[in-house]
Amino acid sequence: MRGIAVPMDSTSPTATEPSRALVPVLLFAALALAPLLGAFGAERYVLALLTRCAIFAIAALGLDLALGCGGLVSFGHAAFIGIGGYAAGILTANGIDDGILLLFVALAASGLFALATGAISLKTRGVHFIMITLAFGQMAYFVANSLKAYGGDDGLTLANRASFFGHDLLADNRAFYYLSLAMLLAVYLFARAVLRSRFGRVLRGAKENETRMAAIGFNPYPFRLTAYVISGMMAGVAGFLLAEQSEFVSPAFMTWQRSGDLIIMVMLGGMASLDGAILGAVFVVLTEELLSGFTEHWRVIFGPFLVLVVLFARGGLLGILTGRRHG
Repeated sequence: MRGIAVPMDSTSPTATEPSRALVPVLLFAALALAPLLGAFGAERYVLALLTRCAIFAIAALGLDLALGCGGLVSFGHAAFIGIGGYAAGILTANGIDDGILLLFVALAASGLFALATGAISLKTRGVHFIMITLAFGQMAYFVANSLKAYGGDDGLTLANRASFFGHDLLADNRAFYYLSLAMLLAVYLFARAVLRSRFGRVLRGAKENETRMAAIGFNPYPFRLTAYVISGMMAGVAGFLLAEQSEFVSPAFMTWQRSGDLIIMVMLGGMASLDGAILGAVFVVLTEELLSGFTEHWRVIFGPFLVLVVLFARGGLLGILTGRRHG
């Protein structure tokens, strides 16, 4: 499209370097083969950890669509995870355990919340947008705390995992992992298609130069709002899976610290790169698990590493691996 500057990232069809093109293939191949590590013992633990990686990678992909590609620094994105989780939890508590229905309701609930809050938040810019998304996130957190019929601040325990087509597929941890991985792949391919489309080019063009986009006839607001809603629905999918994995949902899913973790995943992996979002999520989850085994103050160790990556590798971990820089 004339007049629109399109960043050179993993979603752009001009990024044809062999090393760059192989990243998603190698990444998903590694995730598909990773459960083999369970053959050395502790299979249940390995599958649980890998499933958590896949779930947060979905949430990170959603945030990267808004943050990395749309320039929307949302500090309340964890609210969508919590809403997706509570949608599944509340329905399960009322005797509904059909996985397709639960997933649909989680998508609808998180999407509607994103639409309502995004319509207001996107009237602002910069630090004001950050603060208003934080405020909406905290509002969702306190609403969840007030749901005494569904556990309040103690959270809600799910009686059972969802069933699909009448079968308890999620009862098997390996099946659960590969379902989560399949959903991650589906979300990745969908986000990739969105960003390669005309819509995606307008979205990234508005991030680069909003005035120019308006001058050539595009109003960035509806594009950003649509991207924000899609982003929230992706996080809702992650919330549904997280609730099903732990068989528990609580207001802790929605804390601002969790939103901060998602931003760290995106920044660390490499903003405006879907591959980087997945890589960042996997790295953060595994690093947290490793360092928390040594000390509960693991962030004190992780923090300086993050600062070094931000200062000296603007392309994040993906930039380090491929030798490319992303803006």
